[in-house]
Amino acid sequence: MKYKKNDFLIDNVEAKILAKKYSTPLYCYSLNKIKENIKNFKENFKSIDPLICFAVKANPNSNLLRQIGKLGLGADVVSIGELMKSLKSGISPNKIVFSGVGKTYEELNYAIKKNILLINTESKSEILQIEKIAKIKKKKVNIGIRLNPNTDANTLSQISTGKKENKFGVSEKIFLDIVKYVKKSKYLKLKCLSVHIGSQILDNAPYEKMLRVLKKIINKTKYRFEYIDLGGGMGIDYENKNKKLNLNKYSLNIKNFLKSFKSKIIFEPGRSIVGNSGFLISKVIYIKEGYKKDFIILDAAMNDLIRPALYNAQHRIIPVKKNNKKAKKIYEFVGPICESTDKFSILRNFQKLSEKDLILICDVGAYGMSLSSNYNLRPKATELLIQNNKVQVISKRQSLKDLI
Repeated sequence: MKYKKNDFLIDNVEAKILAKKYSTPLYCYSLNKIKENIKNFKENFKSIDPLICFAVKANPNSNLLRQIGKLGLGADVVSIGELMKSLKSGISPNKIVFSGVGKTYEELNYAIKKNILLINTESKSEILQIEKIAKIKKKKVNIGIRLNPNTDANTLSQISTGKKENKFGVSEKIFLDIVKYVKKSKYLKLKCLSVHIGSQILDNAPYEKMLRVLKKIINKTKYRFEYIDLGGGMGIDYENKNKKLNLNKYSLNIKNFLKSFKSKIIFEPGRSIVGNSGFLISKVIYIKEGYKKDFIILDAAMNDLIRPALYNAQHRIIPVKKNNKKAKKIYEFVGPICESTDKFSILRNFQKLSEKDLILICDVGAYGMSLSSNYNLRPKATELLIQNNKVQVISKRQSLKDLI
């Protein structure tokens, strides 16, 4: 993913050619980048040999899931839809973990029927529901219990999940009570302690604190967990500042932690696998002059990529074709939707743009298409998977006829 003679290429395919052939807005993913990310993840954690379950919510495209499954990863799912799609994409049930605070009776029944590896429970009520289903089916069900370790991930409040005020997991006291209950159950097999403290984490300190909390609580339970699910949350460098999580250091911390416990580690990465593989190509519809800035009105909008509106997230914006001319004013990149939050970035010293020019919004492989919507009755974009000059349409653009 680079410039060649001022034209941006994604896996050796010119972005301008993709835009011309498939129209914009357009999602493009580099399969080589996804493979590189998975290889890097595996190499950093080689010494602890974890089960890696891709967080499907990050990007649930069937073709991507199939490729990720072929590379040996399982799936972390949070709904019956994600579970069904993972199974249909060829991911083995014994590599699937079902997470989430509000699994319905139907979802639990389906997961039990499919004999997935684990249902990570998040309340006593959920455990009683699983026990009820297991009793009817006369089978023992493998479960985990998600602990809320009251650990601040030092990330955005909207994606923090490990503090006591968050809805996820159970407190230490409730965790210990549930362990005692499950030990006596005829229909439940406690296999896993699960934890996930947040997302877009770039500092090792929160993970180190989390491991200390886990060690203390596991010792209190005097129970041997076959699995310890450490969740995901590993961040990526959205702002191109070379700031990233030290995975090797995290691996060494876990290895030290495992000296006390003979358990298999489970990870649930999503963003760190697909985030930096994706680009959203968009066309400039109009340039609207303002007093101190110009509005660059794109054909991509918050329905295509909601992260900036939802989290005030920053995504780099770069031109599809460089012209080495500087804009005189500040540029505010916005979409056509009737909301003030429909904007992507405010940039100084961007290159001079003209109407019909193309730009790329970077690092949209995770929580881009998966959070997209039909707001303002806008069709969802085409998705392309690119590898070594080969382009595959993995999701066609919706038609207005289908929507209406």
